[in-house]
Amino acid sequence: MKKETIVVRTGDSLYQNKLYSRDVVTPIHLSSTNSRDEIDKPGMFEYVRCDNPTRNSLEHQLAKLENAKYGIAFASGLAAETTILLSLLKAGDHIIACSDLYGGTKRLVDKVFNNFNIEGSYINLTATENLESSFKPTTRIIWIETPSNPMMLLADIQKISQIAHKHNILVVVDNTFLTPFFQNPLDLGADIVIHSGTKYLGGHSDVLNGAIMLNDDSLYEKIRFVHTATGGVLAPFDSYLVMRGIKTLAVRMEAHQKNALALAQFLEKHPKVDKVYYPGLASHPQHSLAIKQARGFGGMISFELKGGEKKVRDLFSHLKLFILAESLGGVESLIEHPATMTHVSMSKQEQQEAGITDSLIRVSVGIENIDDLIEDMEGGLNTI
Repeated sequence: MKKETIVVRTGDSLYQNKLYSRDVVTPIHLSSTNSRDEIDKPGMFEYVRCDNPTRNSLEHQLAKLENAKYGIAFASGLAAETTILLSLLKAGDHIIACSDLYGGTKRLVDKVFNNFNIEGSYINLTATENLESSFKPTTRIIWIETPSNPMMLLADIQKISQIAHKHNILVVVDNTFLTPFFQNPLDLGADIVIHSGTKYLGGHSDVLNGAIMLNDDSLYEKIRFVHTATGGVLAPFDSYLVMRGIKTLAVRMEAHQKNALALAQFLEKHPKVDKVYYPGLASHPQHSLAIKQARGFGGMISFELKGGEKKVRDLFSHLKLFILAESLGGVESLIEHPATMTHVSMSKQEQQEAGITDSLIRVSVGIENIDDLIEDMEGGLNTI
């Protein structure tokens, strides 16, 4: 079944097949508990934290999207990340992640799990030839964002997975930026895929959620146990919203990508822009890898503006269509300043090491008319 069909039909078909309903759309099951005929014979569902028909349908859909055996829906992307770390690590273990890792994930590792003697190292994962030199006897996970946030660096999932598995190290890939429509890391050897479904999966900036997809039975049992035991589950109504958002994922991602490429090409030629980071540009140093391991380039762009933070603030004050806000992946175009917004929890030295300068701008390109977006950006750039 092709992705365009999966996003529209899979979750609802599970509900129809398993519960014998004639509903075209999976209903929202709000009941917090389910009755049973006898004390020792529960039905298909018992209690909403453990399982729920609406969330169950979403999880089936998530698995199909990532070509996975299992999908698990969470209350947020960070709830999903926390569950992975709680499920698979113990005191003294070590994680390797990309140097410009999303600030919230880095904060989780460095400011929360460090209290339990979990250590994180942050390196440039584009250089796979140097990867093994970063391994420690306690290294248990390599955590990949590809493209990374916000530098749009690509990691070779297949090569890293091959190296990691020789050392019995698990590979976790954050696939939020490209979504399962453009990239499927499990097919390239990754062990676990994670999403902040608040972004493109939901797609309308109106629901908080996270997801994990995987194939391994043992890993699934560990993660599902902690998922239920700690309670970071997705509520039924939110599950419905995510399913509704996923129905348009294919058409939205095509529109995001088309607009992002056009905007990136415009920015690359503008005299007030120093550098543009977008895997869809031939100038991107890993453009060939983007073509090799994904079916598309996504809707995220970062670029360096000449003139430093003052010029960034001036530009933002003149934009009318680009909304100054954190997050990404909604139908509307958002713009932000990583150094003072999404990655502010990093020290200045950490930002510099990751390439996050005061001149760096990140854009989540929406699905508005591209002529309007370029006109707005051009007007802002020409004013500063």
